[in-house]
This record gives sequence, C-alpha cells and structure tokens, in this order.
Amino acid sequence: MGKVTGFLEIERSERQYAPVAERVKNFKEFVIPLSEKDVRDQAARCMNCGIPYCHGTGSVQPGTPGCPVNNQIPDWNDLVYNGNWEEASRNLHSTNNFPEFTGRICPAPCEASCTLNINDNPVTIKTIECAIVDRAWDNGWLRPEIAAQKTGKKVAVVGSGPAGLAAAQQLARAGHDVHVFEKFAKAGGLLRYGIPDFKMEKGIIDRRVAQMEAEGVVFHYNTVVGGAYAGATDPQDLLKNFDAVALTGGAEAPRDLPIPGRDLDGVHYAMDFLPQQNRRVGNEPLNGTREILAKGKDVVVIGGGDTGSDCIGTSIRQGASSVTQLEIMTAPPERENKGLTWPNWPLKMRTSSSQAEGAKRDYAVLTQKFSGENGKVAKLHCVHVDEKFQPVPGSEFELKAELVLLAMGFVHPVHEGLLKKLGVELDPRGNVRASTNDYRTSIPKVFSSGDMRRGQSLVVWAIREGRQCAASIDQFLMGSTTLPR
Repeated sequence: MGKVTGFLEIERSERQYAPVAERVKNFKEFVIPLSEKDVRDQAARCMNCGIPYCHGTGSVQPGTPGCPVNNQIPDWNDLVYNGNWEEASRNLHSTNNFPEFTGRICPAPCEASCTLNINDNPVTIKTIECAIVDRAWDNGWLRPEIAAQKTGKKVAVVGSGPAGLAAAQQLARAGHDVHVFEKFAKAGGLLRYGIPDFKMEKGIIDRRVAQMEAEGVVFHYNTVVGGAYAGATDPQDLLKNFDAVALTGGAEAPRDLPIPGRDLDGVHYAMDFLPQQNRRVGNEPLNGTREILAKGKDVVVIGGGDTGSDCIGTSIRQGASSVTQLEIMTAPPERENKGLTWPNWPLKMRTSSSQAEGAKRDYAVLTQKFSGENGKVAKLHCVHVDEKFQPVPGSEFELKAELVLLAMGFVHPVHEGLLKKLGVELDPRGNVRASTNDYRTSIPKVFSSGDMRRGQSLVVWAIREGRQCAASIDQFLMGSTTLPR
C-alpha cells in the first residue's frame, strides 16, 4: 500500500472521451488517457483491503464479485504508485494474457467490487490496467516468450477469439506445437469482427498475433473446420493429426425475433451488420455480401446490451437519421442498494458512450410485428409490457424504421458443421458440455473453453477459460503442468 491515506486525499479521476461531435466523424478510439502523474495518483487510492474482492473470488459462477482472471490488483496498484511500471506489467501479465483488450472493453466487475465503491468512488482499476500495458508496449517490454524446450506434442485450437488466443499462447509457452484454425481472414473472433474499432482498434490484436507467431503459434486463416463444402477441414483429421484439440469458438447462434414481418428487407441480425463495418475499416473485402448501411435511415436497435450499444455507435457514424434502442426489460434503478448488492455486479442504469451520442432509449417494450411496403420494412408495431412481460392495454405505439437491428444476444454455438461432425455432447442450453475442472468434452483428447462452452459471456471470462483450458491440456499431455490455473 503505497500511500496509506491516498483514498482519503485523492478523488477518483477517470479517462475522458473526445467530444461527441468530433468522435462520431470516424471509427478511431476516442478515450483520452490520463497523464502518468494522474495514473499514479489513482493507484495511490487503492486501500490494499484485507479481503480484496477486486481480485475475484475464484468461483466459476458468473455474477460473483471481482476479476474473473484474478488480477492481483492491489499489487500492481502499489507498483504503479511507486513508479515500477515494468514490474507492474510483469505482475499484470502473470494473470492476464491480453490486458490491453480488457483495459478497453471489459465492463470492470473489479471496480464494482472495490471497497471504495460502497461510496460510489471506486479505484479506476480498468484505467490503470490499460495504462500499464500500453506503457509496456511503448517501452518494448512485451517481447516474445519462446519456450526453452519443445515437448514434441501438437495441439489444434479451433477459433481465434480471446479464449483461443489465450489457450494458444499458454500452450506455445509450455513448449507445444500449436496450430490455430480460424474461419475468417484474420485472428480475433468477435474482438475483430464484432467490437467496433472506436472501442478497440484492430492493430491492438495484430501486435499480439505477431508476438504469438514469434512464439511459434501457427495461424491457419480462411479455414473452416467442419464446413459442408469442398476444401473444408474435416475435424476427424484434427483428431488424427494432433495430440489434443481445443474448441474455443464463440456462441454465434443469434436469438431471433420470429414475429410477423420478420422476413422484410431491412431487418437484420446485429452480427450481420457490425462485421461489415469492421471489414471496411480494416480494408477487408466484403466478398460480394450485400451491404447493410444506416446512412439516412431511421434505425431501431432491439436489445439493450453491449451489442445493441455497438450498433448504435456504428449507425451514428454511418450517418443514420435517427437511432432508437428498445429493451424488453423495465428500466433499471438509477442507483443500486449497496447493502444488498455490493460487492456483486449491480443492476442499475448505465449509459454507454454510444448511447450518449444521441440515441433514444425505451424500456419495457415488446415488438409485436414489422410492417412495410414493397417488401421493405417501414414500421415497428410495439406495446409496453408489465413486470411479467404482459402487454399493457392501451400502450400500443408504432415506430418508423428503415433498418432494424436485432441485438438480443446469442443462444449457443452453431451446431451445424464442427460440433455435429465431431459428435460432441451438448449441455441443456446447447453449449459444448465440458467441466471447468479439466475442460474435457465427451470426445477423448478434445477440450472446450470460452463462449462455446459457457455461452455468451465477457472477454475476460473467455481469457480465464482459455488459460485454464491450456493448463488442463498441458496436464493431459505431459502428466503435470506449470501453467497457472
């Protein structure tokens, strides 16, 4: 604890955003970092609590307090306060392979569980984390960690999202020959194709991939495993040619809205819309896919989560005439009851940077049907609902809409192709069944982690599971492991 009275003397200070009128002109990141002095002052606010809930409880259950990767937050806060940035980076990377990802897009459950959050004044943990790793990259401290000795074992990792990247890096550093199979043209999964560049520019991913390649990881792009066409990789070939296989794909089956008018032109899944813009920014071809654009249109986003927020920011930058976001849940309270919620993640009203750019939000709304002319959507027919999601008589209304984006989450991984061809067992929710004790599936030497195993979740949970899955694979291959759980 670098400064015993820091939390009494120094107020919370968070990173600021560029003005709305400026930032919506492009797709670049718009967070303004704190100065070195300000970051050290914020680190001085850490109380080094006797029970630091920010660490995370180690539980595998979502919603439990703190950091899923168990970052040693008081430790690196103390190191930053004392100016030992390189050791802070080493400490941070001992639990998190990619803190530059989480330092940008994690919702920071660690801050919700900070003791100072009892007074709505938590340590700016996410800001400090991002400052540490960005400084580490700027100073050349993050060099490839090449295994001193090779094991002779080969591991296939299917999917290059955060779980796959974390598993692959850990396994390569343990000395295994690691091959990552990715169906798209570049690595990153939803980090690259789902999260807009204004939240995380994709060069952030590229430099990690370059580090991993230097560590021996081989990436196979545009390679679909289990696809139903000529040239697709047969998953049975992976079982024959590799000593272990890790399934680390996403939960990509979107939740649909099967109501009248769903087939009208202009009603699209969010994940048909967002990747297109990311490919434009990244100068990737759309390969003849019909473009979905918000320019000049009244846009309605159905779904109140992060994906819906990303649709808002993207639509505004494309030049939408208006953007409205609908949520079927009732509006959350402005403030939580600390006595009931802390140190858990609270349900309360939050406004994302994209929502603050000019979107209208409406809660407790059920969309009953779409209507339009000449096969194109023109209106939503809606009604407000009560706490039991039953329509409130007399609350019907209509919304003009020329583009509707369905952002209601994902139900499970896609079953066709890889999972069916492998014959892997699924759990009742349609995810791959694998225990968090060893991440083994029902197929010998096949493991699974991340959203494919646990369902739609946070990037930080994917990194945790990828790391733990790597430790289990290493244990399986070698009989023991030095990789952290």
